[in-house]
Amino acid sequence: MRRLTELAPPIGLAVLLLAGWEAACRLLDLPVYFLPPPSAVAVALVEAGPRLAASALVTFGMAVQALVLAGLVGGGLALAVSLHPAAERAVRPLAVALQVTPVVAVAPLVLIWAGLDHADRAVVALAAVVAFFPLFSGILTGLKSADPDLERLFDLYGATPLQRLWRLRLPSALPFALEGLRVAAGLAVIGAVVAEFVSGSGATQGLAWRLLEAGNRLRTAEMLGGVLCLTLLGLVLNAVVGVIGRFLLRR
Repeated sequence: MRRLTELAPPIGLAVLLLAGWEAACRLLDLPVYFLPPPSAVAVALVEAGPRLAASALVTFGMAVQALVLAGLVGGGLALAVSLHPAAERAVRPLAVALQVTPVVAVAPLVLIWAGLDHADRAVVALAAVVAFFPLFSGILTGLKSADPDLERLFDLYGATPLQRLWRLRLPSALPFALEGLRVAAGLAVIGAVVAEFVSGSGATQGLAWRLLEAGNRLRTAEMLGGVLCLTLLGLVLNAVVGVIGRFLLRR
């Protein structure tokens, strides 16, 4: 009952907005190619459902690969530089520079390096670049957040660096790493879509390509359906990360 009470306001607002959108489109007699009503979007979703579902799986697979790659590189690098302050001072500016560089600027280079016949590799690499910084920054901050009193206790008992890392710093870093993973999960989907847009190649056949295809043919309802699929994709990935995080924190 409490759960239903919590869900009622957002569901009610969504229904109200959809009803207003439907009514505005019909009362103003807007062209379907300009702004289709929700009912037209629903019809387009049913008609293009198989194509969009297949493309959504492709995009989801590339986003997951990018997230794993960003986690391995970002986590490994954060672990390495946390052992020495000088290493952190050397690496952090480069990580920030990588984060603020627009992915659209480096996408053509990555596409050339990956090979025009391997556009999927370029998309995964670019999405990993977008998702890298939240993981790196979160894990590094977490590794440095251990309780100073516990650090002194480990000194008192003569703990080895490996024992200190495994029994103190990694458990302290876990909540920060999970929060970084949650942010990176959404960025991985965004990065995969943007990278596919920029690559200009239909080889990957992801959702971005379906959006481009529908836009070129003025199938606006199908475009909105594709955007809805992307939103659901991001929500699913975020929910999976949340479930994993709750399991790990309980452990």
